[in-house]
Amino acid sequence: MEKVVLISGSPRAEGNTMQILSRCAAKIEALGLESEIISLSGKSIAACTACRKCVELKKCVLPDSLNEIAEKVRAAKGFIIGSPVYFGTARGDLMNLLQRLGMVASANGRFLSWKVGGPIAIDRRGGSTATIQEMLMFFFINEMIVPGSFYWNIVFGREPGEALEDAEGVRTAERFAENVAKVILKLTAED
Repeated sequence: MEKVVLISGSPRAEGNTMQILSRCAAKIEALGLESEIISLSGKSIAACTACRKCVELKKCVLPDSLNEIAEKVRAAKGFIIGSPVYFGTARGDLMNLLQRLGMVASANGRFLSWKVGGPIAIDRRGGSTATIQEMLMFFFINEMIVPGSFYWNIVFGREPGEALEDAEGVRTAERFAENVAKVILKLTAED
């Protein structure tokens, strides 16, 4: 069964980002695909040190969760990331993960190429479009397919649970997740 890996970049294990990604996972599963949400809560993902040892070893040498996550993403057909917006940007741990994942993927036959997915930003009020653009750069440089939705993948909410009250944002994120699943199903039907 085809799988979509979703990464919650929030330090809050049950916060708005996880709640929105859970809604996305339900939509993906309703279309017959498997999903797995990985939370960065409680994990520390270090920044890339540009040592380039991943080119030689085909994995990252930094001692954290990156290699385990990279293997799950490698095996999946889809990859969705969700980040809270901090001071107008994506959360640092999530960007560390993306930068290192991109390096490891490049050293391993560009395994992110043709995966389907994209970013979702969850914020209180501002900075969400800049955050979406920041995260999109990762998907585009890795030759990934990013489907659209009704609107940009932005959900508003500050305190845990408030994002679920943003009906338009929830519908947008859910439609995005459905579109990710539908593109994967079309691509795998052609294989």
